[in-house]
Amino acid sequence: MIRFDDVSVTYDGAAEPTITGVDFEVPEGELVLLVGPSGVGKSTVLGTVSGLVPHFTGGTLRGRVTVAGRDTRTHKPRELADVVGTVGQDPLSHFVTDIVEDELAYGMESLGLPPDVMRRRVEETLDLLGLADLRHRPISTLSGGQQQRVAIGSVLTPHPKVLVLDEPTSALDPAAAEEVLAVLQRLVHDLGTTVLMAEHRLERVVQYADQIALFPSPGTTPILGTPAEVMAVSPVYPPVVSLGRLAGWSPLPLTVRDARRRAADLRQQLEERDSIAVKGRGELRDQPQQARTRQQQPTPPTPLGAPTPHRWFHRKRTPTPQSPHAADVRALSVTRDHTHALHHITLTVTPGETIALMGRNGAGKSTLLNTLVGLVKPTEGTVTTGGAVGLVPQEPRDLLYADTVAGECTAADADASAEPGTCRTLVSELLPGIPDDTHPRDLSEGQRLTLALAVVLTARPHLLLLDEPTRGLDYAAKARLVTLLRELAAKGHAIILATHDVELAAELAHRVVLLAEGEVIADGPTADVVVSSPSFAPQVTKILAPQRWLTVTQVREALA
Repeated sequence: MIRFDDVSVTYDGAAEPTITGVDFEVPEGELVLLVGPSGVGKSTVLGTVSGLVPHFTGGTLRGRVTVAGRDTRTHKPRELADVVGTVGQDPLSHFVTDIVEDELAYGMESLGLPPDVMRRRVEETLDLLGLADLRHRPISTLSGGQQQRVAIGSVLTPHPKVLVLDEPTSALDPAAAEEVLAVLQRLVHDLGTTVLMAEHRLERVVQYADQIALFPSPGTTPILGTPAEVMAVSPVYPPVVSLGRLAGWSPLPLTVRDARRRAADLRQQLEERDSIAVKGRGELRDQPQQARTRQQQPTPPTPLGAPTPHRWFHRKRTPTPQSPHAADVRALSVTRDHTHALHHITLTVTPGETIALMGRNGAGKSTLLNTLVGLVKPTEGTVTTGGAVGLVPQEPRDLLYADTVAGECTAADADASAEPGTCRTLVSELLPGIPDDTHPRDLSEGQRLTLALAVVLTARPHLLLLDEPTRGLDYAAKARLVTLLRELAAKGHAIILATHDVELAAELAHRVVLLAEGEVIADGPTADVVVSSPSFAPQVTKILAPQRWLTVTQVREALA
């Protein structure tokens, strides 16, 4: 169905090709997963299938890509639209209408399908993706995850033979992600749809792939094989594979089910530890010592002396009263467009504490962050903060306005009165290899997020708010982010991250606050909240239950 014949792509002005030596075939009715670190060219490969590369992006494509027998060098994207459906990393750039139902119908209207066929397919897609309740909603009022589902639905309705998906579950909560992946499985197995997908959250998707194309580094020839073959040599792999490597299991498990069947000896080893060590490590898992100490002595962090950079707040922030806590929320309610986004939220954030804000798409996580930073005014209740507040929004482009990465960093240093080069150093620490002269719009989703994060971190705000901070990041970049955020927390900065990434919450958060329908339904130490939740439990917890382990790192330390 899709054939790559020695394909390479070099963008205008680039010294080296972004991808090279891509030579493999995707058979009809298979799901092939592209994996590799951020910036290796996975999105470029997907773009060559839809025709966006090079017809829209520019640059030079060598070799040949054919889809259902059509050469993408001679067929522009509109001439492939009846065969290929594409969802990119940014769903907002995908939409052409204002209302959910209209967006689902638009692609079929462009192809001239009969009205009765269009109506039936819209209804089917609304049910498939759980969008029926949103059919008349303006797209601009939806959460990021809801928008992602609409974007996926809009390419499903024309019934393309090929689906090209770039990070399709990155903005989805665990339950919604499972629903979307189940739909893709049905399309592949029941209808023979061919799916080519790039995804960093391998713990969600690796078990669904028929084949994996691994791109080890930029400009290298991809390695193609079964999921088991590729995961054995891949530099990026999910926690279940990491635990399998630690335990010496062969072949490596790809699912929680496979790992649980082989984990009896490992659970026995962990259970045989000294009871005192079990208790000590359990306390550390539930609430790190530094967090417990600060909660007993909630001393405000030392002022950093940096002015308030306007870019943190989209130039809209209004001052909030000061608090001895990093943040103090009392009986907060927010009503927007006649919808109760938040209802009676009470929350205290201690300096040095890291909180994971979790819940399904549309639960109110982003609204709460925007209220804390002053972008949304409370309908009822109060919000007070203990110092400067910085927000990295779900759409990082909202913070980026310069023409180059270097320009963004220079402006960030000036805004924060920081030493020149501070922002650039942060960018390099988080994600090495981003060129200074690159325009932010030409970066991948993960690279844009990294740049926006560095811009905000340059001023070291007392309270740092992160909305889906690992969207588009590979495991190595995520590990570097975790290290940096731990260092900030150790210096007294409070961090609240709204995330669907259960592995990040397990690795980083002292505490989890779970939202549903705008209300707090759980608030406690990370282990207490996630271990009891089938939706928000990390892979290690599911494998080693009923023992209370959250991460491979904890298991490795225990065995050592």
